[in-house]
Amino acid sequence: MEIRSANSVWLWSGEPPYSLPEDDFHPWLERYPAETADVRGAVLVCPGGGYNHRAAHEAEPIARRFNTCGFHAFVVHYRVTPHRHPAPLLDASRALRLIRAHADAWRVDPARIAVCGFSAGGHLAASLGVHYGMEALNTGDDLDAISARPDALILAYPVITSGEFAHRGCFDTLLGPGAAPELRRLMSLELQVTPETPPTFLWHTAEDGSVPVENSLLFAAALHKHGVPFELHVYPHGRHGLGLAPEDAHVATWAELCGEWLRETFNHLCV
Repeated sequence: MEIRSANSVWLWSGEPPYSLPEDDFHPWLERYPAETADVRGAVLVCPGGGYNHRAAHEAEPIARRFNTCGFHAFVVHYRVTPHRHPAPLLDASRALRLIRAHADAWRVDPARIAVCGFSAGGHLAASLGVHYGMEALNTGDDLDAISARPDALILAYPVITSGEFAHRGCFDTLLGPGAAPELRRLMSLELQVTPETPPTFLWHTAEDGSVPVENSLLFAAALHKHGVPFELHVYPHGRHGLGLAPEDAHVATWAELCGEWLRETFNHLCV
């Protein structure tokens, strides 16, 4: 396999766990270092796409925006259909562990790494926030000893629940249309929040016709119930999948608000 660029890193040195013979996609991590020699906090970005694809406007542009806030950024190009759970989550956890493993070389503070996700990528990010200790994320190599727990979560119009307000297609793609109720409950993330879930920034639009705003509201309510700090912004107007929202100046304020929240959150973390 040829490396994509000087800032590309394969997640797996050989065949990824849970590989499928009908799909030879190899997941990778793309680095977007901030222009500084200082050690900084970082953001790992998970683009959305319904677990069918990875949306380009929720990848590099998001990483570059976090660079302008002073953070190193990374995009994980994780596996999507025909792969199913736990392959995407395994790729996200591997990416986070790789960042921590290379923290010195990449000038990253390993205790200040947020995971940011959009739509289905928000489900992936939040999954890592609640399931980072899942045994299936260990593959028997040295990286298993490195924590896969994010230090903060940033969730943009995330898929969260498999209940009444579910995006059914997303769950069918990730788990299979005939998935057992127990598995659907396990991946209904508002039900999996604990006091150890990382601090979270959420934003959504009330008009979202694809992933109902109740997804963010349910996760925020669960965070509140368990005493986890969070910030939630619900914008009254706007379609699903806005990304940086260049078409709507009001919704676009989420990025600056998020940067302020993340700086404050990182400042309050214990070393």
